[in-house]
Amino acid sequence: MKVNYQNLTLTTCEIARKAGNFIAKECQNFDASKIENKGLHDLVSYVDKESEKQIITALQNLLPESGFIAEEGTNTTKGERFNWIIDPLDGTTNFIQGVPIYAVSIGLLDGNELVLGVIYEIGRDECFYAWKDGGAFLNGNSIHVSVRNDIHDSLLATGFPYSNFSRIDEYLDFLKWTMTTARGVRRLGSAATDLAYVACGRFDAFWEYDLKPWDVAAGAVIVKEAGGTVTDYCGGNNFLFGSEIIAANGLIDKLILDKIAKFTNN
Repeated sequence: MKVNYQNLTLTTCEIARKAGNFIAKECQNFDASKIENKGLHDLVSYVDKESEKQIITALQNLLPESGFIAEEGTNTTKGERFNWIIDPLDGTTNFIQGVPIYAVSIGLLDGNELVLGVIYEIGRDECFYAWKDGGAFLNGNSIHVSVRNDIHDSLLATGFPYSNFSRIDEYLDFLKWTMTTARGVRRLGSAATDLAYVACGRFDAFWEYDLKPWDVAAGAVIVKEAGGTVTDYCGGNNFLFGSEIIAANGLIDKLILDKIAKFTNN
C-alpha cells in the first residue's frame, strides 16, 4: 500500500493540535489530586491519559491497520507495518507545576523506518512537523537547523537524569565540558521541544540518556528533515530504542560525539 506521507502528516498536525487544545484547557483548572506516580520522579495525570486516548482514536480512524507504542499504554496493539509512537504530554512535570513548556509528540514507523513526525508545543502554539523527503516546517513555514560551526558560539540543550542515575558521573563530566565551552546550556524539561528547537535552529545540539521512543521519535524525523543529524552516543542509529540520543546541526556533531565518547568510554 502506497501512503501519502505529506497528507498523513498534515492530518496528524490537526490531531496533535486538538489534543493540545484539550491539554491547554485542562491546565486552567488542573486537579492535582489526580496525579499518579509511575516510578521515581515519574508522574502521570488524567490529562496525559485522556490526551493519549483522544490521539489514538483519531489515528485509528486515519490509519486503521496501524499499531501503537504509546507512553501511557492505553493501546498496545502491534501493527504489521505501521506503528504510531506517541507521547500525549511530553513535559508532564512542567504541566503539573505550571511551567508552560510541554508538547504533544507523534511519530510514525513504516516498518523499521521513521517516516513522519509532529510536535505541537502548546505554550507557544507552535506545530513542528516533517515527513520523509519532504522537509521540515513550523506552522507552515520551512525550517532548517542552524549554521553555527563553532562550539563557543553554540547554544546546547540537555535533559537531567531524574530516576536513572547509573550514568550520572559521566553525564556530569560531559556537562561540565559543555558549560565551560559552549555559549550556554539549557534544560527545558521536554525532550520533544528540545528536538524541535534543534530543527529550527534555536538550539545547535541536544543530548540526553534514558529516553524512551515516544520522547524522540517525532523529533528525530523533524531534525533530519531540517538538515540535522540524529545518532546514539556512538554515532550509530540506535537512538530510538537505545535510550540515548545526540541531535545536532551537522556542523558541531562530530566534536560532540568525540567528546561524549571520551567521557562515556564509548
